[in-house]
Amino acid sequence: MNNLCVAHRGFSGKAPENTMASVRMAMQIPYVQWVEVDVQLTKDGVPILIHDFTLNRTTDGRGPVKEKTLEELKRLDAGSWKSKVFKGERLITLDEFLKGVCGRLRANIEIKTRGNLYPGIEEKVVAAIKRYRMEHDVVLTSFEPRILAKIKEIARGIHTGLIIEGKPKDLLLRLELLRCSFLSISHRYLSADLASRAAKLGMNVMAWTIDDARTMRRVAALHEDILICTNRPDVWQDAML
Repeated sequence: MNNLCVAHRGFSGKAPENTMASVRMAMQIPYVQWVEVDVQLTKDGVPILIHDFTLNRTTDGRGPVKEKTLEELKRLDAGSWKSKVFKGERLITLDEFLKGVCGRLRANIEIKTRGNLYPGIEEKVVAAIKRYRMEHDVVLTSFEPRILAKIKEIARGIHTGLIIEGKPKDLLLRLELLRCSFLSISHRYLSADLASRAAKLGMNVMAWTIDDARTMRRVAALHEDILICTNRPDVWQDAML
């Protein structure tokens, strides 16, 4: 099958999400070709990998990510919440992540923001990607159309993708107007017709987030090019190989 495996926040089923431990664990699996991560900004403007807008769930810190400097964030334990095996695991910057995966994995980088939470985040993320010459190895995704439009203004050659949980009738038109080449959609809203129409337009489609073999096989059967995003690459192996 062509349905590639995307490791969601790394191998987050077994390791703490968005950390180097999770990314390394995903990289050790030969059939993982993509990894999906989330990026926000520190108080001092450094792109850093973390999903939630607050630190509470995945670190021993408290409060909004944007209120902490990189130095403060680097002191936090981002592993113990998952398992004592990962005690002392740290948050990583986007640069550290890109250096780790460069030449080894393709990356779906979700820009986590809402409203005007992180002014200038697009420029900082694009600059990091250019530093590692990974323009052709990444796709920048967001729920926010204006973020995707801004990226196309400053870096036309970088692939962008809309994230959506739903299936509006004009979805493909929206993607074309935003000059997106990637659709990140909840698997519950994906159909064979939508996948086929997107493929004919040259768009990649990623279905998220699927952790059971039965659903993986069902979604894979919709179209051979659908990327399967999962916290459990080991389950993908059992389901798809």
